[in-house]
Amino acid sequence: MNTVLLLALISPAVASVCRFPPSLWCSSEEIAEQCKDFIEGQLYPTFQKVGNIMNLTLIPYGNAKEQKGPQGEYIFTCQHGELECIGNTIETCAIYELKNISIYFPFIHCMELSLRSYNPYEAASVCSNKTGVPVQNILNCANSSLGNTLEHQMALKTDALQPSHEYVPWVTLNGVHTEKINNKAVKNLLKLICETYKGPKPEPCKEELLPSSKRCFAP
Repeated sequence: MNTVLLLALISPAVASVCRFPPSLWCSSEEIAEQCKDFIEGQLYPTFQKVGNIMNLTLIPYGNAKEQKGPQGEYIFTCQHGELECIGNTIETCAIYELKNISIYFPFIHCMELSLRSYNPYEAASVCSNKTGVPVQNILNCANSSLGNTLEHQMALKTDALQPSHEYVPWVTLNGVHTEKINNKAVKNLLKLICETYKGPKPEPCKEELLPSSKRCFAP
C-alpha cells in the first residue's frame, strides 16, 4: 500500500485544555518497502498499544496518479505497477466495507506483510483466513465501479494535502507536515503520540516516556 500518513494531532493551543485523542492520517503505497516498514514497525504496533488515544485514518493511494478513462472511469497509474493499484483498491474497499478500524487495520496490516509473498488477491484471501474478515464483498467492491470511485476519493484526499506530499509515508500532525514531524513519526511514533496526547497517559505511554536510566561509568 503506498500510503500517505496523515497524523493529525491536537494543536498545542487546544491540547493545553483538551484531552481529545490525537488524529492520525496515513496515506501509503501497497508495495513500497518504506511504507511496509513503517506500518509494520511503527504504525500498527502503536495502534495496538494506544489506539484508544488516537484517531487514525488510512489513505491507500500514495504516489499514484489518475486520469479519466473513455467511459468516465478513473485509470490509476501506480509507482510500483498495476498490482500496487489493485492492492490499494482492495485496502480502500476493506475500509469501506468493514467501517471499524479495529477490524480493517489488522486485515490491512496482514496485507502489507503478505504482499511480500503473494499477489493482492492471494494476499486478501490469506488475510481473510488469518483475521476472520469476510473477503468476498471486499473483492467484489475492488472489481467494481464502486471500488474505482472509492479509490478516486483517496486520490482527492491525497491531492488535497498541504503542502503537497513528496514521498511516502507522509505524516501530518494537526494538519501540519514538517520534516521534523515526519522524522519523529518514522523513528518513534508511539513517543510522538504519547507526548502529544494531553489526557491521562495509558500504561504504554508511561513506560515510553520514562526518563532514560542514568549510567555510572567506570573511571
